[in-house]
Amino acid sequence: MLNIKIMSPKMSQRIMKGVFWASGILTVILLLVIIGYILYKGLPVVNMSFIFSNPIDSGKSGGIFPMIVSSLYVTLIAVAVATPLGVGAAVYLSEYAGENNLVKLIRFGAETLASIPSIVYGLFGLAFFVVYLGLGWCVLSGGLILAIMALPTILQVAEVSLEAVPASYREGSLAIGATKWQTIYNVVLPAAVPGITTGVILGLARAISEAAAIMFAVGAALSVPISIFDPARPLPLHLYILATEGISLDNAYGTAAVLVLLVLVITVVTNTLVERYSKKMMGR
Repeated sequence: MLNIKIMSPKMSQRIMKGVFWASGILTVILLLVIIGYILYKGLPVVNMSFIFSNPIDSGKSGGIFPMIVSSLYVTLIAVAVATPLGVGAAVYLSEYAGENNLVKLIRFGAETLASIPSIVYGLFGLAFFVVYLGLGWCVLSGGLILAIMALPTILQVAEVSLEAVPASYREGSLAIGATKWQTIYNVVLPAAVPGITTGVILGLARAISEAAAIMFAVGAALSVPISIFDPARPLPLHLYILATEGISLDNAYGTAAVLVLLVLVITVVTNTLVERYSKKMMGR
């Protein structure tokens, strides 16, 4: 039998290393191109007046201050509802449940929720929160829909983060007489905070950028919402309306630029705080 050596191990190693490097560089280039184009088209529109004034003539002129406030409202509601639910479910799955049919059902439900199109969430929110519960078109309805959307991401990432905590941490805590809950609360959760925060950021980023999920539930008011029961128009929805209805393409790019910058600022600030917390935990 002929033994034909097509490629040496070193050559295959170099080729695959080049492929992986190219994949990573291409990903970064695509990100920079998209963000760069949005900022290039939108930043000339963005100024203090644009950020802190109200829209005029359905957004054809004026600013986006009510939209910024609306986005912050619905996002904070989503995070406030989804984070304790997601982390609590992750603690149950990681620390208490073991492997049984209920755990498999919860994981299947989380995976299914993560794959449902956002427009379906919007229709569900319209039928359940707006009509059935009688909340109407308001910030609360939109925030609850986004909480359901962010929940599977937070749950899955939090579960992985909790399972990544070394078993020696738990064993050491239990060995000195701590209860299981004291171990989870004082040892496991603090060690898993960086990973859990990453899941919250991912869920928050999805929540703050959704338009289809909230367009049926939050309303489209151009005024600043005073309470969570007022209708609103978050930035993604405002961007969608400006672009699809041809109201003002320049203001649409400006809105997109503000939305991108808002997500970047939240991500950078949160990652910086998490990094400092991690260094403090490690005693650096």
